[in-house]
Amino acid sequence: VQLQASGGGLVQAGGSLRLSCAASGRSFSNRVTGWFRQAPGKERIFVAAISGDSTVYADSVRGRFTISRDNDKNTVYLQMNSLKPDDTAVYYCAARGAGITVVNRSKSQWSFWGQGTLVTVSS
Repeated sequence: VQLQASGGGLVQAGGSLRLSCAASGRSFSNRVTGWFRQAPGKERIFVAAISGDSTVYADSVRGRFTISRDNDKNTVYLQMNSLKPDDTAVYYCAARGAGITVVNRSKSQWSFWGQGTLVTVSS
């Protein structure tokens, strides 16, 4: 599975952005797919994930971010609303291995990673 993240950019606080994660490879629609982010000087942390019809969010983004997928386009999206300066980070999409249906917030449990897209939120 190869993942390509896009959609990052510069936005003012309170604004919105939509990130896309386009995937190639078979069986992508069945894979748990998610987003992580890494702020400068900090660890890469879990943001959101989708498994089938179920979604999981970090507490810091719940109610502001929405993850969704379009299986026809082999793409997962992260709609980010009410952005804050603390949301500034490089955002990475990731996918778990085949046959896994459980979301895991630990980055070490994810097998495939995209290249990252930078989101900068100005105050």
